[in-house]
Amino acid sequence: MAQTTTTPASETIDVELGLELLERMHLIREFETTVQRLFQKGEVHGTTHLYIGQEAGAVGVCSALREGDRAAGTYRGHGHALAMGVDPQALLDEMLGRETGICRGRAGSMNVIDLEHGLIGCFGIVGGSIAAATGAALALQRRSPGAVAIAFFGEGTSNQAYFAECLNFAAVLELPVVFVCENNRYMEFTPIEDVTAGEIAARAQTLGIRTRTVDGMDVWAVRAGAEEAIEHARSGAGPAFLQTLTYRFVGHSRSDPGAYRKPGELDEMRARDPLTVAAARLAEEGVEAERLERIAGDAVARMAEVAEQALAAPYPDPATPASEYKALA
Repeated sequence: MAQTTTTPASETIDVELGLELLERMHLIREFETTVQRLFQKGEVHGTTHLYIGQEAGAVGVCSALREGDRAAGTYRGHGHALAMGVDPQALLDEMLGRETGICRGRAGSMNVIDLEHGLIGCFGIVGGSIAAATGAALALQRRSPGAVAIAFFGEGTSNQAYFAECLNFAAVLELPVVFVCENNRYMEFTPIEDVTAGEIAARAQTLGIRTRTVDGMDVWAVRAGAEEAIEHARSGAGPAFLQTLTYRFVGHSRSDPGAYRKPGELDEMRARDPLTVAAARLAEEGVEAERLERIAGDAVARMAEVAEQALAAPYPDPATPASEYKALA
């Protein structure tokens, strides 16, 4: 396993920023819990891939972005969308196929896009996010110098052609793109070590790409790694590669009970829940327990209201001309 970077307890952190990061992670956690509950009630159709346990990744990376930057998410993309600032109401409405959804109820769970917030898409195709972000980086290099594109993808994508082709293309052209590999150990149901030779990050290093691996359960470690990678890409020095060692607390998708996990593994990782890790760090800085509990409670209350409104929202009219929706893109 690659050596990881975490945040020393002695390192000074920005408490107010830390509270914002914790709020965003709690929002993602409660959003995903709400989606899971609504799915089980038959309100969310198709399939769902939840981000529970991986919140520090999207929040840590996206907190280091600025206006004009772009990001591409995966089919496990609700967390990426919310971390980019997508409105949870519009996002949940979309999950329920409602007219008021961010894509007017046409995208569903896996294909959300919100250009206003820099989200160029979430992709059901494994590796699609890498291609999209690489293309966006090419456009940014020519039209918006100083802006960067982020590609979120899972460790299984490292065995797809997208991975080798796009990393090589970005390295040759020195594109302003950061490749973020969210390594949650399992390619759907298969342990990564069973089907992948060597270290994933080493593949990027071979191409001369700036590479770093961080503790994906520590939002501060992720943010520090992201800041370094983004600054490298933003400066014109070419692409960067950031691997976050993370873990999903739920199955791959709705039909996966996670029976393939090693005995005790889930409990071990739950002890390093990114929400717990972040709250403990803030408590060390003197933040009162009541304030931390209030942040968690506020997320629950907010999502209860969001769910109520989403369930009451209207469905799209099937007779609406496709041209009307194209005009919204």
